[in-house]
This record gives sequence, structure tokens and C-alpha cells, in this order.
Amino acid sequence: MKKLSVLLIVLFISLNTFSQQKLFWDEIKAFKTEDSINPPKDGMILFIGSSSFRLWKTAKEDLHNETIVNRAFGGATLEDLIYYQNDVVLKYNPKKIVIYCGENDVASSEKITGQIVFDRYKTLHTTLRKQFPKVPIIFVSLKPCILRWEMKDRMIAANDLIKDYLKQDKNAVFVNIWDKMLENGKPMNDIFIEDNLHMNAKGYAIWSKELLPLINN
Repeated sequence: MKKLSVLLIVLFISLNTFSQQKLFWDEIKAFKTEDSINPPKDGMILFIGSSSFRLWKTAKEDLHNETIVNRAFGGATLEDLIYYQNDVVLKYNPKKIVIYCGENDVASSEKITGQIVFDRYKTLHTTLRKQFPKVPIIFVSLKPCILRWEMKDRMIAANDLIKDYLKQDKNAVFVNIWDKMLENGKPMNDIFIEDNLHMNAKGYAIWSKELLPLINN
């Protein structure tokens, strides 16, 4: 009976994970279709991660770089990014990889600690380094936002752990946008769209200022 209960729990977790990842399949298929029509050239700047990148429609203009290829998909956690890594990153030959992911991990459950987010990122980073030993990796820190401000402690913990970890990789950079998006210790009020989660042009301008010298050097 105990073994049956364990098996049922494992099955439930597996089905839940499959269901969650299936939500992104349409976006992954769209990437595949786009690649078949207009294959990205080697040496691009590859953006991967979640909706804060996916919704950055003006990234090429803001960062003055036409080689940017955006393969971020909305709602993605680091686990989702790892699951689809063959489709959104490992198949390409990028000049640089820029990552924004981890915020949705924290938001998915109160049980997801900064340590768990870091462990997931470490798994992704290890895989990227095996495939791309010398390609620069730019990790954009988890951002503060009004909607998820009560989660700030776990997000800060994740940022700190990832920042310390990347210090050992001479070809990796941690970009701290957390502090740049605060005013009087809280998220700025005028840098988000109506959902208080995703950014408007003023919010992305903050990111552009920090990323410009790293993207184009």
C-alpha cells in the first residue's frame, strides 16, 4: 500500500510537470517554424528565458544590435528552460547567451527557496558550459516588481547565490538590475504595465542601460 501511494505521488508530479510544459509547446513549435523559414545565422546574441524577455519587442532597437534572436517563452521557469534547452539554445551557435529566468520559479510556490532557484540555474549553466565552453553568458538578475514584492526575500537570496556562483566563470557576467529598479527601497511605480509585473518602455530603458556595453563589446 505504501509503495502504491509513492507511485501515485510520482505519477501525479510527472503528469503535472508534463501538463505545465505542454502549455509552452505552441511557442516552441513557433520557434521551430521560424527557424525553418529563416534559420538564425551563427554568431547571434541569443536571448532565452521568460516573458520579461519575450515581451521585449524593441530589444534590437534598444540595444542597437540586429543580431539578437529572442527564444524566451512566457511563464517559463528554469525547469521549463532546461526541459526545452535543445529547442531554444543548444541547437544554435551563439556569440553570446543572455538569460532572464528564475522569477517564475519563485512565484510558482512558497516552497521554492532561493537555494532551489540557484540549484536549477546551476544545472542549466553546467549544460550550457558543456555545449559552449567559452561563449559569454550574461545572467540578468531577478527583477523586483510590485505584484510579487512579498516574494522579495527569496528573490534576493536567489540573486545572491547566482551572483556568487558566476564569479568563478570568467566568461559569465551577473547583471544587477534589482537595485536599479528600486526607488526608496521599493519597486518604481512607473516602470510597469497594468499588471504590475511586466515592464513598459521606461522599465526596459533601465535594462538597456545595463546591457548595452555587454551586448556590443
